[in-house]
Amino acid sequence: MNELIKLTAVEAVEKLKAGEVSPLELIDASEARILETDDAVNALPIRCFDRAREHAGRLMKETAPEGGAPYLYGLPIAIKDLTPVKGVRFTLGSPIFADQVAARSDIMVERLEARGGIVVAKANTPEFGAGAQTFNEVLGTTTNPWDTRMTPGGSSGGSAAALAAGQVWLAQGSDLGGSLRIPASFTGTVGLRPSPGRVASGPGLLPFGLNSVEGPMGRTVADVALMLDMMAGEHVADPISLPAPAVPYSDCLTQTPNFGKVAYSPNLGQCPIDGEVAAICAEAAKSFAAFTGGVEEDCFDLTGGDFIFQTLRAAQFAAAHAEKLKTHRNQLKPDVIWNIEAGLKLTAEDIGRAQREQGALYGRVADFFGSYDLLIAPTVMVPPFDHTIRSLTEVEGVKFDNYVAWLAMTYLLTITGCPVISVPCGFTRSGLPVGLQIMAPPHREDRVLQAAHAFEQAHDFAARVPVDPISGK
Repeated sequence: MNELIKLTAVEAVEKLKAGEVSPLELIDASEARILETDDAVNALPIRCFDRAREHAGRLMKETAPEGGAPYLYGLPIAIKDLTPVKGVRFTLGSPIFADQVAARSDIMVERLEARGGIVVAKANTPEFGAGAQTFNEVLGTTTNPWDTRMTPGGSSGGSAAALAAGQVWLAQGSDLGGSLRIPASFTGTVGLRPSPGRVASGPGLLPFGLNSVEGPMGRTVADVALMLDMMAGEHVADPISLPAPAVPYSDCLTQTPNFGKVAYSPNLGQCPIDGEVAAICAEAAKSFAAFTGGVEEDCFDLTGGDFIFQTLRAAQFAAAHAEKLKTHRNQLKPDVIWNIEAGLKLTAEDIGRAQREQGALYGRVADFFGSYDLLIAPTVMVPPFDHTIRSLTEVEGVKFDNYVAWLAMTYLLTITGCPVISVPCGFTRSGLPVGLQIMAPPHREDRVLQAAHAFEQAHDFAARVPVDPISGK
């Protein structure tokens, strides 16, 4: 494994800034690693190295900003194939768009590139990001570097697998039901779902939506904080976008605040949990006693959470994809068809009830954070599973009636609007990663990053990636 690939993103940026390595050298290292490992994992099937080298050439002639402005100095990154990058193939994992090339970049990509990031590849995703298992009919199935028989999760599975295999140093993902957090848990990496508006994106069909967000993924918490600094900030094209923080997220990691009590929920009050995952996460939660006012088992009431999420998700699918159902039904996977049709069957009363219940839920969340500084919980009900399984139909004897029900540990936190991070917290007996979620009040990404960093510093899980892909035994 090339020594450059083993660097964290923070380390690589420091070397770029000091002139100890050039963007072109890192691009070469990334390309070599992708060629070495991607036959096994299929994480970055769309590559744009000519474009990347042209961008590097321009960056190397420019002067980096002064005054401590966020900057990546030519670090190679990957962008999920739900997000357009100008001049690069843009399939959204769908046969409908198999040959599409993006005419412009998303404003998030423009911001990352303006701040010194160099896009080298697009990461694989399920069709339209539907489902937490990364496969599609255009670019195939992505596998887990820890065991290539297993799934890396999704829908940002390509981004997570690329990080775990050492193909890039940072990757972007998106999250509606858990698409940044689930693949982070399954691959031993870190994924942060920010508050809605923290990362400006667009232009898009649904700019006022509050449930889907863009966010950073990395191998360490510090890497994720670095990328969030590069992504954060308001933009006129995104009506819900928030200003960048006064203190960069990276700087917040230099000290652990005086946290008060934190709550640990083993199942959010309603989810079945694999026994091994439950034991690993319960043990990990004990670590928080070292830097908080104590850990208590508790959770706010999530009654109605499934109805809220499933209703609002279905409404979003209908709004975004109903026209495709009319014109390209035969090219859509069954799960997408089901979700669109579920949305089209909703009544105004259904949607109004979901919105009212979400408002009541948020009131309970606000009260909860009057007593606790953080909520900790397992990220996923189960460890990584066979990548040939489209979705789980049962966990611990509890049967599911739809393809996203097994994501409840993440989507029940999505509907709170709060920032949530997933960090590695252990490994199963068979060597597969398990992740822990940390949630803080809205707009307090600094808190989830600080807590995750303190936990990470007390363990060696981050040091285990990147890995050479491990073939099934």
